[in-house]
Amino acid sequence: MSLKSEHNKKKIANKARKGFRGYPVATIAYYGPTDKNATKVTIGIIARENAEPYPLKSWLSELDVRNDALILEGVLSFIAEHDAKTVVMTDRIIGCPHQEGIDYPDDEECQECTFWKGRDRWTGERVH
Repeated sequence: MSLKSEHNKKKIANKARKGFRGYPVATIAYYGPTDKNATKVTIGIIARENAEPYPLKSWLSELDVRNDALILEGVLSFIAEHDAKTVVMTDRIIGCPHQEGIDYPDDEECQECTFWKGRDRWTGERVH
């Protein structure tokens, strides 16, 4: 991991540690084919209470996005561009990077990411 990516990772974590500071809120979630390699990061902006996140932006990589300086710079730029006062993020990879209804049929499991089959996306533990 480069010094620049480590610096950007710390900047994002510091923003998230500050807690709720008002709207807009930036939400950051990491996804990957396993719970060890995040190949996708998605950020959404929630403008006000009870609003759906919009806009949304995702970055994809074959390598772990959490260690990619350019992707992390993009995340920081997106936060700044939308003047997010609060940043919240997951503390782990929360599931497959593919989208239900887009990359595979609704109400089915992704056929590419076998690690997540039968697992709870929040804990990574087997559910069936």
